[in-house]
Amino acid sequence: MAITKLHEIHTRRRSRNVGLGLALGVFVILMLGLTVAKVTVIDPAIMQREIAK
Repeated sequence: MAITKLHEIHTRRRSRNVGLGLALGVFVILMLGLTVAKVTVIDPAIMQREIAK
């Protein structure tokens, strides 16, 4: 029996960790996208009014 043989639980943990990592990555990308959309000025006239205040 080889020392490097993985037990079945290690395979399940790895797949769970990969799934959790992907979910976390999607969440981070979503938060980044929402932040960029929130701070991006769509209408330059709005920016001019804000500066003039």
